[in-house]
Amino acid sequence: MFGFAQYQYLYLLLLVPLFLVGYGVWRALRTRRLRKFGDETLVKALMPSWSGPKGWVKMVLFSLAFAFFAIGLARPQIGAKLSERTTRGAEIVICLDVSNSMLAEDYSPNRLDRAKLAISRLTDKLKEDRVGLIIFAGTSFVQLPVTTDYVSAKMFLGSIDTGSVPVQGTAIGDAIYTAIKSFSAQSEKSRVIIVISDGENHEDDPVAAAKEAAENGIRVYTVGVGSAEGQPIPFEGSLMKDKDGEIVVTKLDEDVLRQVARAGNGAYVHAGNDEFGLNPIIDDIRRMEDEEFGSLVFEEYDEQYMYFFGIALALLVIEMLIGERRPKKKWFDQ
Repeated sequence: MFGFAQYQYLYLLLLVPLFLVGYGVWRALRTRRLRKFGDETLVKALMPSWSGPKGWVKMVLFSLAFAFFAIGLARPQIGAKLSERTTRGAEIVICLDVSNSMLAEDYSPNRLDRAKLAISRLTDKLKEDRVGLIIFAGTSFVQLPVTTDYVSAKMFLGSIDTGSVPVQGTAIGDAIYTAIKSFSAQSEKSRVIIVISDGENHEDDPVAAAKEAAENGIRVYTVGVGSAEGQPIPFEGSLMKDKDGEIVVTKLDEDVLRQVARAGNGAYVHAGNDEFGLNPIIDDIRRMEDEEFGSLVFEEYDEQYMYFFGIALALLVIEMLIGERRPKKKWFDQ
């Protein structure tokens, strides 16, 4: 398996054609200046030792040396072998409400974006735990299967909006049932579902779903997003209205979320703008017995950067040894 440990340095390769173009422009401007002194053939005759082609040779060698140096900085690696790695942690499946009510702006900038930011910060604190992501509105589906690839988790998280689920509504129970099916076969003890929602359930029975999760040894935590006073929902540059033309106000339903957490042997947390509520839940999870997971990963990468640095150094030495003047003496003249 071939890859780069610091691939961002490969962007330096974009400078290589700029070096060549820049040098070509400089040569053209130099030729134009020389023509001001007189006939070009006569001027060249007055500078018999100057070699034009050698300038290009030096620039090509320098550009190649720079390219090899940039590749070396990116740390090319070859995976030596596929090995099994054992880790210990919990499996955490986050169910994120993406219904239109999550656009209410009682959080900055709104409920959904504030929840996404909190989840992103949560992944920064995870080490060997596995995390999965389910999004739901009127129905639910797995956005990201349980994984330790936190970079992918953030990438999938960034693409979520209220249009990610075509069916509107708030089916918390369906999301919990989907989460129950999402845990890996290796997981038996430390399994947690975190539901992030405003609690306005309109579709099913989330308490029954939480009870089934608890019967399977899965704890269900809930995070309430919103305010009891309620907020209107921004929609297409205005405010969402019902069929009677009245402005729709979405309120946090803490009672439902408390019941779900109680049935799932978990806890309920009201999200704040500063402390969203995920940190106390993670602290509680840390007190649970860690699960042991086995996975196949490429390990013992063989670093290749030194070869590219060596080639770059050799090319630079050759470039410095080549002058721009023609040799004064022909060694094989008779």
